[in-house]
Amino acid sequence: PGREVPPQRRRRSAPEEPAPGRRGRRPAQKSKGKKALLWAGGSTAFVVLVAGVGGYLYLKHLEGNVTTTDVGSAGSSSFKKDEAFNILIIGTDKRTGAGNEGYGDKGSVGHADTTILLHVAEDRSNATALSIPRDLIVDIPDCETTQEDGSTEIVPGEQDVRFNRSLGEDGRDAGCTMRTVAEATGIKPDHFMMADFNAVKTLTTAVDGVDVCVEKAVDDPKSHLKLPAGESKVEGEQALAFVRTRHAFGNEGDLDRIKVQQQFLGSLMRKMASGDTLTSPTKLVKLAEAATKALTVDKPIGNVGTLKDIALELKKVPTKNITFMTVPVIDNPAEPKPVTVVLKPGTAEQVFSTIRNDISFTEVEKKEKAAKKKEAAAVAARLEGEKSDPSEVRVRILNGGAPAGSAQQELNYLQTTAGVTKSENAGNAQAEAA
Repeated sequence: PGREVPPQRRRRSAPEEPAPGRRGRRPAQKSKGKKALLWAGGSTAFVVLVAGVGGYLYLKHLEGNVTTTDVGSAGSSSFKKDEAFNILIIGTDKRTGAGNEGYGDKGSVGHADTTILLHVAEDRSNATALSIPRDLIVDIPDCETTQEDGSTEIVPGEQDVRFNRSLGEDGRDAGCTMRTVAEATGIKPDHFMMADFNAVKTLTTAVDGVDVCVEKAVDDPKSHLKLPAGESKVEGEQALAFVRTRHAFGNEGDLDRIKVQQQFLGSLMRKMASGDTLTSPTKLVKLAEAATKALTVDKPIGNVGTLKDIALELKKVPTKNITFMTVPVIDNPAEPKPVTVVLKPGTAEQVFSTIRNDISFTEVEKKEKAAKKKEAAAVAARLEGEKSDPSEVRVRILNGGAPAGSAQQELNYLQTTAGVTKSENAGNAQAEAA
């Protein structure tokens, strides 16, 4: 600060006359610096990368904000960037933070109140966010949980109970919810991210509100949500009321609330990825702090490097190709007056199979994939046809940093084995300064 620093000048070193088969050491690349990770998580949230607040120490500070849970074999032991992956996003009804007394069950241990299975395609061209109703009747399998002292305890499973009981009750952790999802759908979650009520308030405040739209004016005395018809911006307490209310929309049931939460999540994602957020250092820092403090994740992704990798992979998915949907269900036929739901025969399995086979629900993306396959086939066709005889191919070998004698060794192979007689050893490649 306070003085001009001239740019570093590039220099080309004078070439040496090296012996055949040797070359100079390749220059080291300049460090590009480290970029900060910003996460979003909430009762319906998942993660969106925003870049730009930097510094390794700050990244480690953010990492310290994130809480981790050891879920053992319920998930994957690591994150792989070249594969499709499934993240189970859990919003609990646990009350933390001031002002949340009016939401959820008093004294709740934190049930799986809102659950979304996020499937990200292997080629990152699309993603599916599948909402799982909390009142879905499922079988909860036996669950191995890790205690604070490092010991393990098996929590017995239950049959024909509500899905939301897979978390919290009898000491069940997020690993139990992951196992329940795998049992019910045949789709194994690789990792989980969990947050409670307070996350919605802090995240929406960090981005200065989220845009929502309602067909009719809302005045719900139970959630204290008041909105005029049309578009509004909600944040903080009002945002939490929006995603929690069940009495302001549709048939006042959980399935209609899921639709509202999906709308809210889509709007939150757009706001996080908007230019107003990405170009504001103040908003980025507020979002980074709020998001990381809101998250609990499984141990394999609890470090800042892995979180950054996941965020970068999510960033590759076009938002227009993210499909929001709900597990197909019907009213529970075993109840005279249904209050729970069961999987819709046939239809639910079709949805699960589509996700397991990494098939997109987005029609436009199917066309894009077909175009890519057609282009790849055209390239392959161009590579077919007549090929030159090896004796007609000219090859000039330069050693760019391999051990001495490597160029000569390659030359011997080309001339004696491959039949490339018009080949020569040109010695070391010319070294250049960065």
